[in-house]
Amino acid sequence: MQLREVRLLVNGESRTLAVSRHATLLAVLRNDFGLNGPKYGCGRGACGACTVLVDGIAARSCVIPAVAIGQRPITTLEGLATVGPDGQRQPHPVQQAFIDAQAAQCGYCLNGMIMSTVALLSRNPSPSAQQIRDALAGNLCRCGTHLEILEAVARAAAPL
Repeated sequence: MQLREVRLLVNGESRTLAVSRHATLLAVLRNDFGLNGPKYGCGRGACGACTVLVDGIAARSCVIPAVAIGQRPITTLEGLATVGPDGQRQPHPVQQAFIDAQAAQCGYCLNGMIMSTVALLSRNPSPSAQQIRDALAGNLCRCGTHLEILEAVARAAAPL
C-alpha cells in the first residue's frame, strides 16, 4: 500500500500525515486525529452521521477521500465550540439550542443534525419550517426526536 502525504486544515489547525489514497476523511478524522464527533453510520453518505463542514458546506466525510480535500478548511463538531472569557469551552449557539431543546436520545444522529444546521444557518439565518426540514432531510434519526430537533433548529435561528 502506497501512502501519500496530505496536509489538512481541521478546526483551524494544520495537520500533516501520510494516508492511503483510499482513506476516507472520516477515517482520518476519527482514527488519526481522535475527533469522534463525526460518526460512522452507513459508509455510503446516506445517513448524515459523518457530516462535517468543508469550506462551510455540509459534506459526508465517509465518502470523501482524505487526499481529495486539499487545503479546504474542515470543521467538525469539536471545532464549533469557542473558548469564553473565563477560559472555558462554550458551545456553539446551535449546540446550545440542541441542549436547551433536549434534542437527543441516543445521540447518534446529532453530529449530522448539528453540522447541517450550522451550514443552513450560515447561508440562511432565518429559514422557514420547510427549509429546515429540507436541510435536515438527508440526516436519519432512528430514535424519533424529530420534533425536538426541529425545535432546536428554530431556537438556533431565533437569535441570529
